[in-house]
Amino acid sequence: MQRSGRKNRPFYRIQVIDGRVRRDGAAIEQLGWYDPVARDQAKQLNLNEERAKYWIGVGAQPSGTVRDIFAKRNLIETKAWEAERTHRREVVKAKAAAAAVPAEGAKKAEGEKKEEKAEEAKA
Repeated sequence: MQRSGRKNRPFYRIQVIDGRVRRDGAAIEQLGWYDPVARDQAKQLNLNEERAKYWIGVGAQPSGTVRDIFAKRNLIETKAWEAERTHRREVVKAKAAAAAVPAEGAKKAEGEKKEEKAEEAKA
């Protein structure tokens, strides 16, 4: 997806781009567009589904957002998509839990240091 539009009014072009080309480089083909701000659902997405199926069949790797759009349109296998989304959510939860553990450990260490200082002061 290549963003265009103005500030606070995004508009995205769904394009096929070679992975070796710079981010805003020349596209191989434009598959459609996505307007997330449009109120009418029918006007939010315009997609050439035949060409999208072709590029996926050739081996193109869609971004996460484009993959979600394709899954909602049944252009890709939804079981694999759901499994990947579940896996991503579990990884995020695991990272959050791992980040919380050192913070709790640091709090415990600070509490132990305070107790040691209090004991030294008594002695």
